Amino acid sequence: MQKLILSLILALTLLSASGCILPIYSGDPMRRNQELIYTSEGQRMINDEWERFWMLDQPSHLTPYRTHGGII
Repeated sequence: MQKLILSLILALTLLSASGCILPIYSGDPMRRNQELIYTSEGQRMINDEWERFWMLDQPSHLTPYRTHGGII
């Protein structure tokens, strides 16, 4: 019986955290549009952070033209 109660509590916690019971965004179309813009703007910054971490945003010091590198 105790396992059943704990599993029900866990299931309710997971369902309430996933946004199934309560909507994540507002019902008003104008406010929902603004919330979606804010959300997507935060996700867009992830790419900049990733490039900054791997130093991909630094200037390249490679030659602007391709070289063969082997014996011709």
